[in-house]
Amino acid sequence: MRICSLLPGATEIACALGLADEIVGVSHECDFPAAARSKPVMVRSRIDPTMLGSGEIDRQVGDLLRSQQSLYALDEKRFKDSEPDIILTQGLCDVCALDYNDVVRAARSLARDPCIVSLDPHCLADILNDVLRIGEATHRLRQAESLVQELQLRIESVRDRTARSASRPRVACLEWFDPIYMAGHWVPEMVHIAGGNDILGTAGEPSAKVEWDAVIASMPEILILMPCGFDLDRAVRESSLLKNRAGWQTLPAVKDGRVFAVSGADYFSRPGPRLIDGLEILSELFHPQLSPAPISSDLAKRINL
Repeated sequence: MRICSLLPGATEIACALGLADEIVGVSHECDFPAAARSKPVMVRSRIDPTMLGSGEIDRQVGDLLRSQQSLYALDEKRFKDSEPDIILTQGLCDVCALDYNDVVRAARSLARDPCIVSLDPHCLADILNDVLRIGEATHRLRQAESLVQELQLRIESVRDRTARSASRPRVACLEWFDPIYMAGHWVPEMVHIAGGNDILGTAGEPSAKVEWDAVIASMPEILILMPCGFDLDRAVRESSLLKNRAGWQTLPAVKDGRVFAVSGADYFSRPGPRLIDGLEILSELFHPQLSPAPISSDLAKRINL
């Protein structure tokens, strides 16, 4: 079996099902687990986020989308040479990965028709179902069912633990800081299961731009900074874009020292098994008194004034 996984979350799922050796191509963002980093890269971004600030990234993304250009470039020769039997891709977000239609067009150049599995999750149940879909397509259904059961048990463990708390803090999750976007899709659901009340996002709905005045008016008791695609250190650096805004110090979350940066790339942006790690992180931040141990500074960092 030869698998091209063009989506980081799908790569994580495939590797969790024991398919790392079957993967013959990945995207530039497929960096977990470590085995993925040695695979041939089939897709690269037309924008280098390491060299740009958030505002400039947003501007360039907007320019490309308005001109109907893809944000990503497929190495068609390398893709054709890889001769995939199965292609894992997505139809969720043009900003997140290669467009599905581009994948279909490229697949027509292959010597034989591959099986294309397109993922389009909007909630945790969709993601668990995608695990089963990938398991079925790759003849790893038994392993997929076992993984889904394990993830469901962890979800229910968090739900049961946080249900013991009498409080449900007001939470704002920000996915981008210039301009400001609130996190959507599965994140509001994660907040709810973790024992919080997401005051900006709506479960199952896409991330959306929000005015800073609306963030101020929502009076969050906890503020989670999870810039899409960025790791923890970059999230901490990006927080300066918010700390310099008018009204920052009036936020209850800021006054109480409950502003936290997390790795969006690892635990919140990518629809894969590590979202459940993200769920556990949120539950420990919202209800530390119910947590068996203090949260590691490698997973979340408190943002100080």
